[in-house]
Amino acid sequence: MSISLAIAEDNSFALKVCLSKLALFPEFKVVLTSFNGEELAARISEHPVDLVLMDIQMPGMGGIACTRLVKQNHPHIKIVMLTTFDDDDSIFEAILAGASGYLLKEETAESLHQAILDTIHGGAAMSPGIALKVLHLLRSPEARPTATTQEFNLTKREIELLEQLKNGLSYEQIAQNLFISYGTVRKHIENIYRKLQVNNKVQAIQKAHDNHLF
Repeated sequence: MSISLAIAEDNSFALKVCLSKLALFPEFKVVLTSFNGEELAARISEHPVDLVLMDIQMPGMGGIACTRLVKQNHPHIKIVMLTTFDDDDSIFEAILAGASGYLLKEETAESLHQAILDTIHGGAAMSPGIALKVLHLLRSPEARPTATTQEFNLTKREIELLEQLKNGLSYEQIAQNLFISYGTVRKHIENIYRKLQVNNKVQAIQKAHDNHLF
C-alpha cells in the first residue's frame, strides 16, 4: 500500500533529516513539502495526501493553526505533529485542533515509520514522553462543583478570550480577532488566570470546561 505524505517544516536541515528517514520505506511517497502553514494549506488541495507531518513553530501560520484549517477543509487527512515542543500547552492545543498524533523530531526512522502506519489505521501515535503528558492532562482535573461566570467574576470579554484560547489561537490572532492590542490580550489573560486560580492556558481551559463557563 502506498501512503502519500506531506511535510510542513521551515527548517531545511530538519526537513532533510525527515526525508532521509522516510526514504527508507518504499511505501511512503512524499508528494508535498512546505515551509509554513499558509503554503501547505494553499497547496494541499492539489495533492492527494493521506497524512501530514506538521511542525509547530513556523513563520506566518504555525502548525496548530494550519492543522485546524486543514482538518476543516479536508477532514479525512491525518495530521501528526512532528516537533521539538513538548510543553503541555502545545500538546493540548494540537489535540484540540485535530491532530491524530504527536511526535518529537528525535524519533528514529523505525519509530516514525510505525507511528505513521498506526495513525493511518486509526491509531493515535505519540512519543512515549508525550503519551505520559497526555495521561497527566486527562487525570489531573479534580472533581469540582459546577460554577457560573458570576462566581468567578469573569467579564464577557474574558469569556470571549477563553473561547479563543480553547480554539488554539495565539495572542496575536486573538488581538486581531477582537480588535485589541497584544498587551491588552496579555492583561486579560493574567486576570483570567488570577480569577480562575490557575497558572497556564491548559489549566484555564480545563477549569472553564469543567465549570461549564463556555
